[in-house]
Amino acid sequence: MPIPPIPLGKLPPELLSRILAKAPVQDERVLLGPGLGLDCAVLDFGETLLVLKSDPITFATDQIGWYLVQVNANDIATTGATPRWLLVTALLPEGSATPSQVEGIASQVYIACQELGISLIGGHTEITNGLDHPILVGTLIGEVDRERLITPRGAMPGDRLLLTKGVPIEATAILAREFPDRLRSFLTEDELAQAQDFLHHPGISILRDAQIACGSGKVTAMHDPTEGGLACALWELAEASGHTLIVDLSTVPVPPLSARICQALNLNPLASIASGALLLTAPTDSAVAIQHSLSAEAIPCVELGSVEAGPAAVYQDTPLARIPFPRPERDEIAKLFA
Repeated sequence: MPIPPIPLGKLPPELLSRILAKAPVQDERVLLGPGLGLDCAVLDFGETLLVLKSDPITFATDQIGWYLVQVNANDIATTGATPRWLLVTALLPEGSATPSQVEGIASQVYIACQELGISLIGGHTEITNGLDHPILVGTLIGEVDRERLITPRGAMPGDRLLLTKGVPIEATAILAREFPDRLRSFLTEDELAQAQDFLHHPGISILRDAQIACGSGKVTAMHDPTEGGLACALWELAEASGHTLIVDLSTVPVPPLSARICQALNLNPLASIASGALLLTAPTDSAVAIQHSLSAEAIPCVELGSVEAGPAAVYQDTPLARIPFPRPERDEIAKLFA
């Protein structure tokens, strides 16, 4: 029987783990290399560490340039680093790319970089055969003082598990922007416009969330719930830290408009791409201070559960029992793009 092809979305974790186990890391300055749940690499340059991230934009097409900068900056922010320098690879579809389209994408990148204090330092552009929409890939470099570095490996038993804003902010914006005609039967034009504006309000950036959290108390780990949503992010954090996460899903904030869109399209909001929410861990005393500081800046933050000693796994607390929390095979919105 032929082996079925890999479905749209992230590589299966078992396959990715096998590949990354063979990756050559031959420089002692690599403090953090590739691994499940590790979104950034860290290089040792003395008292200042360099943090590097590479991420594409494949689902979204609207505001793709602005989008690219935000999602790469999010992962840099989860290490406690400041995003500094960006390289962009732009692959544009043969037969449909126009000068005005290219200039528009470039303008989006420039505006986002100016907003976040990032310098665009290079990259690559080309017209590519076989594409039906633009694909952008960013590589962003940040810097952080050695003693301020945070990685997903830092989560410790006893830590509280926190989540800012809610989920899935990113999926809400993408679905409203990419599939407006499918949603008009369920939403008014004002509601559709509001969902499209989720890109900015509450927004997919977590840079400010991370900066406030790090300035308010001891943060042991941070993670950006992207593809696969909160469900995948919980598993990635468990795998990176090597500990068990216990969550109460009844506490997860899902905006009513997001819930309606996911219900209309038969999608699980907890497994839909979710940039805009910051997942973090902190000791109990710090967790309280962090929640207070975020709330004072009008950034909602809830406690989802805790980190416990044990193997890398995620469990859900329910009124009747503690049950395994399944890892999604792929992001829910991939169903609509397949």
